[in-house]
Amino acid sequence: MSKKKKGQTLESMNKGFSVPDTYIIIFFVVCLAALLTYLIPQGLYETEDITYMIDGAEKTRTVIKDGSFQYVLDEAGNPVKQGISLFAAGGGVGLFNYLFEGLVSGDKWGSAVGIIAFILVIGGAFGVVLRTGAVESGIMNMIQKTNGKEKLLIPTLFILFSLGGAVFGMGEEALPFLMILVPIVIAMGYDGVTAVLITYVATQIGFGTSWMNPFSVAIAQGIAGVPVFSGATFRIAIWVFFTALGAAMTMLYANRIRKNPTHSVSYESDEYFRNDMESKKEGDGIQKFGTGHILVLLTLVAGMVWVIWGVMKNGYYIPEIATQFFIMGLVAGVIGVIFKLNGMKVNDIASSFKQGAADLVGAAIIVGMAQGIMLVLGGSSPTEPTVLNTILHGISDAFVGLSGTLAAILMYIFQSVFNFFVVSGSGQAALTMPIMAPLADLLGVTRQTSVLAFQLGDAFTNLIVPTSGCLMGSLAIARIDWSKWVKFMWKFLGVLIICAVATIIIASVTGF
Repeated sequence: MSKKKKGQTLESMNKGFSVPDTYIIIFFVVCLAALLTYLIPQGLYETEDITYMIDGAEKTRTVIKDGSFQYVLDEAGNPVKQGISLFAAGGGVGLFNYLFEGLVSGDKWGSAVGIIAFILVIGGAFGVVLRTGAVESGIMNMIQKTNGKEKLLIPTLFILFSLGGAVFGMGEEALPFLMILVPIVIAMGYDGVTAVLITYVATQIGFGTSWMNPFSVAIAQGIAGVPVFSGATFRIAIWVFFTALGAAMTMLYANRIRKNPTHSVSYESDEYFRNDMESKKEGDGIQKFGTGHILVLLTLVAGMVWVIWGVMKNGYYIPEIATQFFIMGLVAGVIGVIFKLNGMKVNDIASSFKQGAADLVGAAIIVGMAQGIMLVLGGSSPTEPTVLNTILHGISDAFVGLSGTLAAILMYIFQSVFNFFVVSGSGQAALTMPIMAPLADLLGVTRQTSVLAFQLGDAFTNLIVPTSGCLMGSLAIARIDWSKWVKFMWKFLGVLIICAVATIIIASVTGF
C-alpha cells in the first residue's frame, strides 16, 4: 500500500484536478439538453379528464389520451426539429435564459418559485432560532446526558422520516428538520451525509414504497384504473423491508464515519459546523442550558407538530408551511430577546433572519437552475410541442413485444430515467401512467405492477438527480457538493435499485 509523502496534500496529489462546482455540472446538463433539441423532433399528445375515487371523494385529473401522440410536422410533412436559440427575447427561453426563467417558473405551489421562497423563508426563520443559541446549548446538554446511547437516534429518525414520506409524501418538509439535525449529528461525531440520509433519503424511500401517498400512489392508481390504495399489504411489506434496509445501511455508514471521520466525503465541508461549535466553546462559550433555551426548543417542537398536523389533517403545503415556520422563528426571536439569549436585542431578530436567508441563497439558485433544464427541453406540458414528449413516446414504443417480467423491469428503468426530467411524483404520474397502463395490458403486466414500477422509479433516483430542487436544497443546507454526494450515494443507491428490480420481478411473477 502506497503512503502519502510527508507534506504532500490531497490537493497536490490530484495534479490540479478539482471536481466541478454544482453550478458548472448543471450548466453542462443544460447544454446537453440544448443539444437534444437539435437532434430530436418535437411531439405532443392530446389530453382528457378522468375521475377516480379517494377517501370516498371523487377526484378529477387531466391525463394523456392513449394513442394520441403526434409529431409536429413542417409543410413537407417532416417532423420538426427546432433547436433552442442561444438567447431569447420577450420572456422566451434560450440556452442562456435558463437561469432567470428557471428561477421565475412555476407558482407558489411548487417548483421553482414556490420552493425558492420556501427555502428562503425557512432559512430566515432558522437563522433567528440559531441566533438564540438554544440549539447549540441543547446539543451539548443532550450529548452529556445520552452517554453513548445517541446512536439510537439515527434509526429512530430514519423510520419516522420514511413514515412521513409514505403517509403524506414528505419531501420539501424535511428541509427545516435537516437544518436542525445537521449540527446535532456532526456534534455527535457523525457527518453531514448521515444527516441527509436520515431525513431526505429516508423520506424518498418511504415515498417510493408507500401504500397511501395521495401525491403518487392515489394519482397513479386512479389514472391506471385500479382501486385507489389497493395492494396495500404488499406495499406495506416492501416499505418495512426498504426502510429497514436503508436504516441498516445508514447505521453501518454512520458507525464507520464515527470511528474515522476523515473517510467522509463531506469531511472538509463539515468543518464549517465543527468550527462553529468549537468557536462557541472557546469564544463567548455556549450558554448554560436554561429556561429560555427550553422555551425556544419547545417552540421548535410545537412548530413541527403544527406542520405535521397541518399537512396530514388539512392538506397544508408550501405556502402554509413556510408561514408556519416564519411564525415559529418570530416566536423564538421574541423569547430570545426576553431572556437575553446570546445577548439578543430586537434588531437581532431582523439581522439573524437576513443572515439565515442569505445562507440559503445558493440553494435557492440551484433550484432555479435545475428547473431551467426542463425549460430548455420545452417544458413538461404534454399538449405543447416538446422534445421531452418525443422521448417519452419513443421509449414506450420500444417496450412492445417484450415478455411481461422483462417489460416490468424496463418500465421501472424507464420511470427511473424519466424522473431526471420530471421529479414531481404527481407530474410524472400524469405524464407516464396514461401510456404505461394500457401498455402493461399489451405486455402481460398487471396495471398494479406498472404503478409499482412508477413508484419505485419515481422515488429512488430522486437521491441523485440534480434536477431535484429538494435534493439540491438538502445538500446545500448540509454544505455538501453534489458531485461528492454522488461519489458516496452510488453504492447506496445501487443496493436500492437491485432490491427494487427484485421487487418488480416478484410482483410480476406473482401477478401483483
